[in-house]
Amino acid sequence: MKRSSANINPAINEQHISSAGSFADIMKVLSELTKFKITALVSFTTGLGYILGAKELSFTLFWVIAGIFLLAAASSALNHWQEKDSDALMDRTKYRPIPSGKIDPAFAIYISLFLLISGSAVLLFTTNVTTFLVGLVTFLWYNGLYTPLKRITAFAIIPGAIVGALPPVAGWIAAGGSLLDGRIMIIAAYFFVWQIPHFWLLLMLYGNDYEKGGFPTLNRVFNPEQLKRITFMWLAANVITAMLIPLFVYINYSASFIALCLISVWMIFVSVKFLKSGTERKDIRNTFIAINFYTLLLITILSIDKLIKVL
Repeated sequence: MKRSSANINPAINEQHISSAGSFADIMKVLSELTKFKITALVSFTTGLGYILGAKELSFTLFWVIAGIFLLAAASSALNHWQEKDSDALMDRTKYRPIPSGKIDPAFAIYISLFLLISGSAVLLFTTNVTTFLVGLVTFLWYNGLYTPLKRITAFAIIPGAIVGALPPVAGWIAAGGSLLDGRIMIIAAYFFVWQIPHFWLLLMLYGNDYEKGGFPTLNRVFNPEQLKRITFMWLAANVITAMLIPLFVYINYSASFIALCLISVWMIFVSVKFLKSGTERKDIRNTFIAINFYTLLLITILSIDKLIKVL
């Protein structure tokens, strides 16, 4: 049963949790608040940056992943508070912890602050100042620039995509790499490009919902066919960027390069199929799943290729 936020303690709603009855319910709320799936992917990209930059593995890999994970979780919790009113208006987000009444808005602030301090401490005391600064800039860019910019322009994702490009840079620097090294710049470029079709596919799925939340959308700028063609161009750019990686990052084994080529051919096939299809939700959703799976495969291939070499 939902409650108004005025009747909720500034902590997890104890009556709601106790009625559901378990510690698992608390963890589920915290997982939603910190957008665990997204923060986990951020951790993977951070780990990739470290693995590619390290001459040998050390426990610093764990610390940089943990620190960036905590900062990303802090950012997500704060974002829930920032967008609580619009979340309540959208079908896709109205059951999130704050609009659904599971927690008080103040609790999200407390959790965000705790995670921010914890993540900052981990990075400062176990990595280096530059890694911490990259993590802090990512936090500030997402919550201080991208989140409010979404209410101003439908093209906010373009500067906002920098947020996804920075975690692998943090990992790279923690491993002792240079900030301006071309190898990490191409990795960052990939994750920058990837986020744009990722978000625009979501927009094609939930454009009307975003409008109900008061966000300007590309659906008001382009018709569905135009948006599909533009998204296809970004999908193609994503694959091209991936195939540029071997020109900058040394691939140790031919099997890794072949695997990269194979998944890229598959992604091109999926993208062309998307372009030729209609604008049905099933086709859009399948493409959305594919672009994310492609990215996970890319991370896996590059990580394993380097890990086999250094272990």
